[in-house]
Amino acid sequence: MTTDEEATEQGPAGPDSAESPLDEVAALRSAQAELNERFLRLAADFENYKKRAVKDQAGRVEAAVEQVLCEVLEVYDNLERAEQADDDALRTGLAQIRKLFGAVLERRGVTPIACINKQFDPALHEAIAAVPSEAAEGTVIDEVSRGYCMNGRVIRYAKVAVSQNKE
Repeated sequence: MTTDEEATEQGPAGPDSAESPLDEVAALRSAQAELNERFLRLAADFENYKKRAVKDQAGRVEAAVEQVLCEVLEVYDNLERAEQADDDALRTGLAQIRKLFGAVLERRGVTPIACINKQFDPALHEAIAAVPSEAAEGTVIDEVSRGYCMNGRVIRYAKVAVSQNKE
């Protein structure tokens, strides 16, 4: 059937025809509902994008802070080493500086990882030596470099010596 034949079968669509405007209104309402649904989906997608962008930005900021804190931790380690000097006044001053510096790190969510006499945990420790010892195998017996966590996440692994069976 051709288009002309369909038009003749349906009858002329003149101003008197009651079905033609109703069909048109129904089609327009359907199109409007479809466009509205599409708009709502796009609005929801945009809100999700904004939330994801904020989360990504926060992750980048936290990574930058971690990088800076790792550099600061090197200074902190050197202060600890200087405390072991022979001069009592120097050691007292350095101890006070280290305590203040430690408080700043703690306020920022940086905490040391306790590891001496604990079982070796690769999620927290980096083994740099295995030493024959009386302690149970796999026990951390020496801390070469302290590890740190920031807000529950490891930012620097503890470098440790682990016991092994005497043989």
